[in-house]
Amino acid sequence: MATNVYFQSGDTSGSTNEQRLVEDLVIESLKIYGHDVYYMPRTLVNRDTIFDEDELSKFTQSYPLEMYMENVEGYDGEGDLFTRFGIEIRDQATFILSKRRWEQMVDREEDSGGTFQLTARPAEGDLLYFPKTKSLFEIKLVEFQNPFYQLGKIYVFRMQCELFEYSSERLDTGDSSIDGIEDAQSLDILQFQFQLEDGDLLRLEDNDSLILESFMTNRGNVGADNADFDTWQSASNILDFTETNPFGEI
Repeated sequence: MATNVYFQSGDTSGSTNEQRLVEDLVIESLKIYGHDVYYMPRTLVNRDTIFDEDELSKFTQSYPLEMYMENVEGYDGEGDLFTRFGIEIRDQATFILSKRRWEQMVDREEDSGGTFQLTARPAEGDLLYFPKTKSLFEIKLVEFQNPFYQLGKIYVFRMQCELFEYSSERLDTGDSSIDGIEDAQSLDILQFQFQLEDGDLLRLEDNDSLILESFMTNRGNVGADNADFDTWQSASNILDFTETNPFGEI
């Protein structure tokens, strides 16, 4: 028994006009109730084919998109955990993005080098920058079949994300609020090379970099109080960890 041709067009359960109407309503709802979030695709530099990972990946682009945060009462996940080595923040969030807006704003065909992970949807491992909390979230799972083919079409991507653990990745998006995360948290010693007045790096005879022997965070940032946190507290005899604690996240 065939489907009714007056209500369905082709193999889909709905006409094209109805699908466009629903999609327009979805986009309008995201613009009204959503947030401005920046999508940052991960660029692969040196992919390890054995472990299927790239420790040298970088982020050089950011796309402003309206997204709806499904967790309206706050972050999901285990929250803030005080462990033996420091505080771990395990916040999670789910962001909903319009598929059409994705196709309009993110054109992956421009990348001729093939460095992007996926071309048809947001990829696991890409980042989202949430300006309201100044946080980076890493996409862990992209669900694109929920809702399941309303009127025969997919309208949104539902992205399950976790708070990103920064590990000296390159952030060169051109947005100072995003790139400043690298300047504040990177442990890359090459950032402390000697530079000449014209900005060129000072090299040794064997072409090695000339690195500052020591770099004090409290001296580099006048307003920082890192030196106070590195010392024992006489009242409680508790040693507070710094921002660069290798075991915790604070």
